[in-house]
Amino acid sequence: MRWHAIFLIPLAACAPSDGSEAQAERGLISLAGQIEEQSLDEASGIVASRRRNDVLWFINDDGKATVHATDLTGKDIGRLRIDDADNRDWEDLAAFTLDDTPYLVVAGIGDNEARYDTYRLHVVAEPDLATDSKQSEAADWTVEFRYPDGSRDSESLAVDAGEGRAYVLSKRDLPPRLYAVPLQPAEDGVQTATFLGPVRSLPPPSRHEIEIAPLVKDWSWQPAAMDFSRDGRHAVILTYESVYLYRREADESWYQALNQEPLGLSIRPLRDAESVAFSADGRSLYVTTEGKNPPLIRIDIADALEMTIP
Repeated sequence: MRWHAIFLIPLAACAPSDGSEAQAERGLISLAGQIEEQSLDEASGIVASRRRNDVLWFINDDGKATVHATDLTGKDIGRLRIDDADNRDWEDLAAFTLDDTPYLVVAGIGDNEARYDTYRLHVVAEPDLATDSKQSEAADWTVEFRYPDGSRDSESLAVDAGEGRAYVLSKRDLPPRLYAVPLQPAEDGVQTATFLGPVRSLPPPSRHEIEIAPLVKDWSWQPAAMDFSRDGRHAVILTYESVYLYRREADESWYQALNQEPLGLSIRPLRDAESVAFSADGRSLYVTTEGKNPPLIRIDIADALEMTIP
């Protein structure tokens, strides 16, 4: 079963930047709130809690090795410092449950100049905020990995706990390249990611867009975040211009699913969108941007999930 077609819905006036309480809705998109925590000014990753349906977790792409928690309106409700990790270009955040324990995966996969030899996934048990809203603990384990074909800058990570793998989508390749990384560390210290192939479903830029991008500082086609729904049936990829929603059939791999035609949602009026995540029930998406007190956008996808071809 496949999607009918691409859909485009404008975000105009949805996300006021003046800190107002406006909650104006535009089609499927609404302003859920604004991020309250002042230090979350370069939000690069977001994921729904596996402990509570009313909690979102965020990271910055540099600074302290801290994961921040908010409610579904962006109100600060807690944080977790990862004691034995450093924030070297943290770019995405994922979550999964293993043996009834919920975990967060912090992805240190950014590399603007393609100069690092290895990259790190820090896996830490999700804390119970009802017990203590400000906690500190060491990572339960860290996966260090390298790509089989040289250094890569990536900002998009999603986890399939059933497969025991994390998926990483490169940012600057045309088309983007999809890799799989085991969720457990290698016995000799460094895992080697598996190259699965290019993801050709994202609309490529024109030659003109490529040529003017350095002048206008706009690389709208590049993927900036990714997430899998908790039931394993859907995926989402965020670029600086759009959100792309994918359906995975029962007999498909994630690579096959991500190369099918997606549903596309324009978020063009938002600037510097960096993060996307499914809600706990999989019926909404949350998107946010960089900057102080950025908007927290909610996208209702419940109806879109039913749009299939017989």
